[in-house]
Formats: sequence, structure tokens, C-alpha cells
Amino acid sequence: MADLKVTSVGSASSNPILTTLRDVYLSFSERRDALGLSNPGTVENIDREVKKNVFLTNYTFSGLRADLTKPFSMTPLFQVAHAFSIGSQGLPPYNFTAMYGTDKVFMQGNVDNDGQLSARTNYKWNSWLVTKTDVQIAPGTGPAMLQVDNEITGKDFTAGLKGINPSIIEGGLSGIFIGSYLQSLTPSLAVGLEAVWSRAALNAPPEAAVSYCAKYRGLDWIASAQLLSQGAISTSYWRKLTDRVEAGADLNLQFAPGIGGRGGLMGSGLRKEGTAILGAKYDFRSSTFRAQVDSSGKLSCLLEKRVLPPVQLTFAGEIDHFKVGASIVRPVEDASVILIRAFNSNKLRSDSLFP
Repeated sequence: MADLKVTSVGSASSNPILTTLRDVYLSFSERRDALGLSNPGTVENIDREVKKNVFLTNYTFSGLRADLTKPFSMTPLFQVAHAFSIGSQGLPPYNFTAMYGTDKVFMQGNVDNDGQLSARTNYKWNSWLVTKTDVQIAPGTGPAMLQVDNEITGKDFTAGLKGINPSIIEGGLSGIFIGSYLQSLTPSLAVGLEAVWSRAALNAPPEAAVSYCAKYRGLDWIASAQLLSQGAISTSYWRKLTDRVEAGADLNLQFAPGIGGRGGLMGSGLRKEGTAILGAKYDFRSSTFRAQVDSSGKLSCLLEKRVLPPVQLTFAGEIDHFKVGASIVRPVEDASVILIRAFNSNKLRSDSLFP
């Protein structure tokens, strides 16, 4: 039996086809490592530096908000938070959050005063594979959502497969499935694509779409572009002006069949829409200031000021010049101005555990 195994291994190693494939793979791997390529990130966060670091999208709010956070342990991480808001259109009056995290597992749960529950779990199988799940459950007949995301992180690429409300209960496959791949070609350039397959129900035909993207990284600037399905184009540009100042610009163009011409007939022309946003971020010693303006006339500002080590105040404001105009006697409701937010400085974000 031992002689048979040795003979099999020897015949496999002496096979010219297998030997050639092995040599080609090893040669390709050596040249790939010699390029010094780094991981380019994910397709979903290809414009992270602009939209998540500079712009106000993830920070602005209206009304009055207060966050009270109590950490019980740092290793492993365990903390709870109570969030209160008044006069806000997008935030519930009360929200409770519990968070637990280790090097391999991260779990977070939220429940608001209406009983809407959301939970997030990340599990790190090894150094290159992470599974993320998101669940949202609304009381009564409200919609429910289940999302499962598997992300593979290599030395010079990132691949992901995401499923939103996947189901085979009705005798077939339904839901939304998204596959993405981003590959570094040079130390500065990365290209990728994203494919979407969706089917709302078995009696509905499936739909598919493919998007393409590219990202270029300079010494102190990053540019990205995405060619989305149905003729949409999205571009972004980020630049670090100084050690404390960052600036970003985002341009979205939409070209789709629509109502065109003076006759108003569907399909007689091409609908052209576009939005542009320009923003800046200033980091001071104990505060951070963000501002942005878009092509629709909206000007937004946000100031985060640390008053004491455990207390931070946030002031946010937005004004729509097309609605308010140049008049200064318009009521304050025309501008979603204000507000204050205070929370404990020990609060940790989940992105610090699983970026």
C-alpha cells in the first residue's frame, strides 16, 4: 500500500502537464508578490474617503439628540447605550443599543420605542474570511429584512457575495444577490465589478445588472469612478490638503430613457439628471468642522466640539437656498437647523473591530 502511494505521488510529480501548470502558477505568484500590491478595499466602499470621512451623510441630524453610553468591559468589549431624540424626522424618540465584541466575533442589537428590532453579527473565520449578517424586524405587518454577506480579503483583492432576503421556500430561488470583486493591478490602480441578480417572487422574471468601477490612489489624493447599470456614472475625488484639512467632490450623472421632447411621449428622449457635491473637513485640536454644498442649493455644516473628556457637543445645520431664497424673514422651518448631541467619549464604533 505504501509503495502504491509513493508511485502515485511520483507519477503525479513527473506528469509534464501538472509540472508545467505548477511552474506557471509559482512564477505568476512570484511576479505578483514582486509588484508590492496592497488590498484595494471593497467595491461598496470604493469612495469611502469622500462619502464617509468628509461628507456629512453619516453625521448630520435634526432636532435635539442625546446619547448616553455605559461601557462595562473593554476586553472583551461590552457596552450599552441609550439614545434620546426630540424633533427629529429620521430618529426614533428612544433607542437602546447593546454591543459585544472580541477579536473574532462582533454583535450589536438595537430596539426602539416602537419595538423595531435590528441586529448585526460579524464572525471572523480566519484572517481572510468574514461573515456578516444583518436582521431587521418590524412589529405587526411591517417589513422584515435578512442580509448575509461573505467577504474574502486577499493580499491584493477583495471578493464578496451578499444575499438579501434569500429564500427557497416557494420551490425556487428568490431575493437579491450581489457579487463583487476588486483587484489591484498596480500599487496605485485597482479595477473591479459588481453583479446584481434579483427576483422578487417566482411569478416574476429575474433581473440582472452589472456595474464597473476603478480607483486610483496618488500620494495625497484618491479618485474613483463607477459605471452603474442603466447608464448612471458616479465619480469622486478626495485630497488631503494639509495634515488637518481634507476636501472631497462627488459627481453623479444619470442617463435613462424617459420623457423627452415637447410632445411628452415616453421614450422620445433621454432623461438627463446630475448632482454634484463639494465638501471639506477641518480637524482642530479639540473639534472637527465639516461643510458641504451641492448643486441643488443645499448648504450643510456640522461642528463636533469636545468640551470635556467624557462630553462632546455636536451642532448641525442645513439650509436650502432654492426654498429659502435670499429672504431673511422666512420661518426657521425652511431650514433644518440645530442641534446638540452629547455622549460618552468611551463609545466605540463597530467599524473599529470589523472595518
